[in-house]
Amino acid sequence: MNLELGIKSDPIEYRFSYSWLFSLMRRNGIRNLQLGSFFELYWLPDDYYIELKEEAAFFNVTIRSLFTAHRELGGFFSGNKYLEKAARKNYERLIEVASILGAEYAGSNPGAVYRDRMHEKPVGLQCYLDNMKELMMYARSLGLGGLTIEPMSCSAEPPSTPDEIEEVMTSLHAFHKKNGEKSCPAYICGDISHGYADRYGKVVHEHSELFQAAIPWMCEFHIKNTDRTYGSTFGFSAAERKQGIIDLHHLSKIISKNHGSWPVENIVGYLEINGPKLGRDYSDYLLEEQLVSSIDYLHTVFSGVKEEVK
Repeated sequence: MNLELGIKSDPIEYRFSYSWLFSLMRRNGIRNLQLGSFFELYWLPDDYYIELKEEAAFFNVTIRSLFTAHRELGGFFSGNKYLEKAARKNYERLIEVASILGAEYAGSNPGAVYRDRMHEKPVGLQCYLDNMKELMMYARSLGLGGLTIEPMSCSAEPPSTPDEIEEVMTSLHAFHKKNGEKSCPAYICGDISHGYADRYGKVVHEHSELFQAAIPWMCEFHIKNTDRTYGSTFGFSAAERKQGIIDLHHLSKIISKNHGSWPVENIVGYLEINGPKLGRDYSDYLLEEQLVSSIDYLHTVFSGVKEEVK
């Protein structure tokens, strides 16, 4: 396998331009971008994405992946036919945008069942799986290499346990195996900061456990820091490393130890942080420092593992 680093574009939204981000990436030795969704994404014309792809190429940046940022495709769990239809329509557009950009993957977390209707979770999950199987065929027709799913950190947003990960991925894998020439595979977009804590704050499945459980289906993953109950996320500056629980050296060992278990040859780990408070003169300009400090630390930690797993 080959491991590379990237950035998810979420923190620049309405704050800095893509040119600003592409330039920062080039200066700091990062070539891979996971484009995070934004509110206009589903309505912009194709020409917007053609120009964005050209702009990225100018800075030697490749848009490798497209992934939601706002839980906006959760209608499959709503039990409402109108919300389900909207989620399906927008997911199809997400796939189309990924195809235009030349991205290999497009994806989202599956969605959330309403807390006051937890008994409807099995029905919502089946609705999601039924739609995903059709979307896997649509994605294949547009040339994508796969659709991705992100395990989350609560029982209302499956998959959030090793058993749920296996249930979801086994179902989609079996469908792809049966329809291999007509469908693209489904993979996991992991997140090292996601673990499962129950309603009392007790950690039931810690982050490394869930990450390792997902590796046999994982093609990419998010890198960010978090607290002991997975309640907030942040980066890897010196101060943030003291505050958070994510040990990237331990993550690098997990990646190396499982180098033969990944389902694809080329893996990208994307730095995914929200950045400082959005829309304030005293905070917006801190974003560059936050990104660069985390990128520098990622380069330091993963320089060895990238060579080891080749």
